[in-house]
Amino acid sequence: MKLQDKKKIADEADMIINGYAFTKKEDKVFVVHLESFHHVAVIFHDNIIETNMDEIECQIVLDYYHKNKEFLEKNYAEVL
Repeated sequence: MKLQDKKKIADEADMIINGYAFTKKEDKVFVVHLESFHHVAVIFHDNIIETNMDEIECQIVLDYYHKNKEFLEKNYAEVL
C-alpha cells in the first residue's frame, strides 16, 4: 500500500495507538494496523466481531481499545 493511503487512513482515524488506527463509524469501531494494512478488525459493543488478526493481536487491539475508548467520544475529539 502506498504512503498516500497510509496517510489518508491515519488522517481519518479518530485515535491512533501504537500503530493501530481506530475509526468510529456509528456504533462500530474499525481498526487498521498502519504497518500491515491487511490486519484489520471491527469492534462492536466492546467485542471484535470481524477480523483477520491472530488471537494475540486481537487481544492487544482490544486492550488498547478498552483502555482508551473514552477518547473516541465526541467530547474528546480535537482537530489539530
